[in-house]
Amino acid sequence: MRRVVVSGIGVVAPNGIGRESFWKACVNGRSGVRAISNFDASSHPVRVAAEVPDFDLSPYIPVAHRKSLKIMGRAARFGVAAAGMAVQDSGLDLNKEDPERIGVVMGTGIVPMDLPDIAPILAEACQENGKLDVARLGQRGSSALFPLWILKYLPNMTAAHISLIHNAQGPNNTIVTACAAGTQAVGEAFRLIARGDADIAMAGGADSRLDPLLLLAYSALGALSRAARAPEEVSRPFDGGRDGFVLGEGAGLLILEELERAKKRGATIYAEVLGLGSSFDAYAVTKPDPEAGGAARAIKWALDEAKIDPSDVDYINAHGTSTRLNDQMETMAVKRVFGEGAKALPLSSIKSMVGHLIGAAGAVEAAALALTLHDGVLPPTINQTQPDPDCDLDYVPNCARPMRVRTGVSTSFGFGGQNAALVMRQFK
Repeated sequence: MRRVVVSGIGVVAPNGIGRESFWKACVNGRSGVRAISNFDASSHPVRVAAEVPDFDLSPYIPVAHRKSLKIMGRAARFGVAAAGMAVQDSGLDLNKEDPERIGVVMGTGIVPMDLPDIAPILAEACQENGKLDVARLGQRGSSALFPLWILKYLPNMTAAHISLIHNAQGPNNTIVTACAAGTQAVGEAFRLIARGDADIAMAGGADSRLDPLLLLAYSALGALSRAARAPEEVSRPFDGGRDGFVLGEGAGLLILEELERAKKRGATIYAEVLGLGSSFDAYAVTKPDPEAGGAARAIKWALDEAKIDPSDVDYINAHGTSTRLNDQMETMAVKRVFGEGAKALPLSSIKSMVGHLIGAAGAVEAAALALTLHDGVLPPTINQTQPDPDCDLDYVPNCARPMRVRTGVSTSFGFGGQNAALVMRQFK
């Protein structure tokens, strides 16, 4: 198995666009949670989210590909931007690489349909009693739709656009495993290179669900915080006052590369990827296994693939959603895997600052873990004001902590019972 390293990072996050801006915000404990501005949320039960403000794709997409903007959803635009940043950060000239040896693996999820696109068509097809007249929809709807409209909403389009722009002709995959998708995408890309199926992989996740209909759906599910706090204080993983997560959007992309070729070209190596663990709870669709068996298995199996003893792990970039059940379950999972060593093991959740990016969460958190290993600083879990007896570990409260991290783990746990964990280590 070949060794695999991270040689480029691109991030579009609510608290910063670009690797440097994002990481500076995380280290300084700066939140990207704010009042929703992309649409009028004044009548919604939840009116705050982790939006990406003032986003402009044009600096990150070649002029020749800008005609594709009309069939790019918001998540795809984030992913394309993160890919452009990561390639630039890596110093690679992909035009000089064998395109058949470049892979793309992206995590994502639901692609919300733009209501302004479909509202007039549905309104015209509605009967006076409010019911949808399917026959009328069929008669009038097809001529009103832009012929390529459906391409905007296919989950694999983010990976497709990235591959087209960068002429990546190698393995191509889209992972749709809810909140674990970004982590699994990075892990599967690691395995592509490790077993020799690619030399370079563009891996990560992109997601955007800040849509009026999906915001209502998540609110109805009861998963989102309704706390009457300042927006930047709402997301509070592991804190006793937490009452739900904050919906976010964004993208993270890592350039993964075979070690020797990265060294040969003098690349900046942020971290080495060692292992992926993936499991399923088989417990319930809407809540995690309270005994944390599935989560613990994912972490253990990632350590097994990495050939790392639990006692050698220095830090965990936690899933930490800010929901009562998830944070308790993750705390238990850490105790199950690390035993007595759990008390001395720091873990923190950047979701306290960027909200929950769903399909992109694990990818952005993998980027944060790589930067932790490279820079020797733990990002904090902000908004830690009220202890929870069920969450009694070291969550790096409120302030960043300088610390040399040799080996770290990033965890992700998703709806349905999806679990994933990545292991990385400092590269010397």
